[in-house]
Amino acid sequence: MSEHVYIRPIGFTPGPQSEEGDAVRLAGGMVYAHRFAVVLRRGGEVAARWTCSPATIAGVLGELPDSVGAAAEAQWANLRMAHVPLQLGERTIRLDQPQVMGILNVTPDSFSDGGKFLDDAEAGQAHAATMLQQGAALVDIGGESTRPGAPAVWEGDELKRVVPAVEYCAAMGAAISVDTRRPAVMEAALDAGAHVINDVSALRHDPRSMELAAARGCPVVLMHAPGDGSGEGSALHDHGDYANVVFEVFDWLAAARDRAIDAGIAREKIVLDPGIGFGKSLADNLALMNALPLFHALGQPLLLGVSRKRMIGALSNEVGAHERLGGSIALATRGMDAGVQLLRVHDVFDTVQARNVWRGLRDAALTDFGDLPG
Repeated sequence: MSEHVYIRPIGFTPGPQSEEGDAVRLAGGMVYAHRFAVVLRRGGEVAARWTCSPATIAGVLGELPDSVGAAAEAQWANLRMAHVPLQLGERTIRLDQPQVMGILNVTPDSFSDGGKFLDDAEAGQAHAATMLQQGAALVDIGGESTRPGAPAVWEGDELKRVVPAVEYCAAMGAAISVDTRRPAVMEAALDAGAHVINDVSALRHDPRSMELAAARGCPVVLMHAPGDGSGEGSALHDHGDYANVVFEVFDWLAAARDRAIDAGIAREKIVLDPGIGFGKSLADNLALMNALPLFHALGQPLLLGVSRKRMIGALSNEVGAHERLGGSIALATRGMDAGVQLLRVHDVFDTVQARNVWRGLRDAALTDFGDLPG
């Protein structure tokens, strides 16, 4: 019977001094954790659960079966791992604080802003420039909608949409990621000046994608989706049935990470995304949002894409995509509280402002000793 272990941060503190040093800096960022749940899963069921602090976790890990001992030690090391910056062209993206990725959709049917920037290069260029001025660390360009029920996009059309957008963003000196599942689009975008491959199929849609990413040596974002990656966009949402969505997405992302490493992609160039909204119910999405700190145990930077998503409407009387700013900021802040490094958003100005205030609070907490004996 298979056994798996998970180390989930469950208690947080403004700074280590509040816990007399018994706290860890989560993933080298601005969030400190001081309580952890160590969960042993056997045959798909939770067999045991311990809670501990950094001071007592060694004893808990010593109680685990030998079959999961090495995995537990690796996860504990991963939770404390500081990630090296991403070097994207002339831009350096630090991962010791939250960074904002601005969305540029050049599609006719995106759920949020489809068509707005498709046939008007000047409008797209102006939007990208505005996002950079507002504080976006990079621009994510996509030429295919992958929402449920979206029609298939011919590769040639996707190329015509994406490459010009990459070119005008590259001319600004922007750090650029390309949101695509097709290796021809990946290659053309990289040649045009893109730096990152952001693939919602985790490089499964076409077997050539993994080889291309490894050969080009660029960072990749691997996103969880329950579909097998071989079909069109809507197929990524299929088979979203989970016994425990948090543990199953964690195991899936671990396997995706390992496949990429085995294919020759450097570990420090792999970013993971839990795929909020892809083949997941509202309850699934909420569970994943609440469990985000666990995913640092995978040892990779995390990307969170929740901007204007359907779950916000489901919790807000079904308001439309353009009325979901408040919910988007709430979810982005939840991601920051969990130590997520990259936030993929439509509303850059508001998210950057929220991030800056959040960062100010975190910085101030590290020097707030007023309630401690002097």
